[in-house]
Amino acid sequence: MTHFTLSDLDAIIAQRAESQDEMSYTRKLMGKGVAKCAQKLGEEAVEAAIAAVQHDKPDLTGEAADVLYHLLVLLKASDVPLDDVMAELERRTAQTGLEEKASRPQE
Repeated sequence: MTHFTLSDLDAIIAQRAESQDEMSYTRKLMGKGVAKCAQKLGEEAVEAAIAAVQHDKPDLTGEAADVLYHLLVLLKASDVPLDDVMAELERRTAQTGLEEKASRPQE
């Protein structure tokens, strides 16, 4: 069992986003802005969904890692702290999923 957390990954992304390393994929992606970061997240999410439908566990594992990475990059690019997302998840899990959905403003 690994002890690597999303917080660990978030810290690495923050460090690499601010680095001057020309070989850093994170730095390069962040330099392309929010739209490119969002596009990459979408691409990886589709690839993860396809892997799941195909019952390809090894591929789904890799694609899920890509989704988490690109989500954290997008959060960083959008100046949304991971702690805010985790607080929202904590708030939502204090009740059942159906109760939480019913409490959302109607569109």
